[in-house]
Amino acid sequence: MIRFHLKCDNDHQFESWFQSGAAFDRLVASGMVTCTTCGSTAISKTIMAPAVSTSRAVTTPKQTEAALTKLREQVETHSDYVGTSFAKEARDMHDGVTPDRPIYGEAKLEEAQKLVKDGIPVLPLPFVPSKKTN
Repeated sequence: MIRFHLKCDNDHQFESWFQSGAAFDRLVASGMVTCTTCGSTAISKTIMAPAVSTSRAVTTPKQTEAALTKLREQVETHSDYVGTSFAKEARDMHDGVTPDRPIYGEAKLEEAQKLVKDGIPVLPLPFVPSKKTN
């Protein structure tokens, strides 16, 4: 895994992790990397200092998997799964149509980008939700 410092064509800066430099290039070329602020897909790397660790602690794949499993359990235990209605539910909560509550679900890339563009705070999960009924 590699962390890149990124910016969009609107000069918004953010960081993200990728499997490799080649994976980053493929995802950017396919428009799947979007600005966390405005949703732009015109993304480029910025200059960054190398990450130098001063300790010998190394995260193993097994530790990473355990952390993701714990995160999945937290999300699925303490949030409502709304399936493919995620974008509508998030927008309704933001607009005050329905009460705020923690939700998770699925959205098409275009729907997620529109939510971000409209100032509705959402972020992708680092796992695919367990299959549940909506």
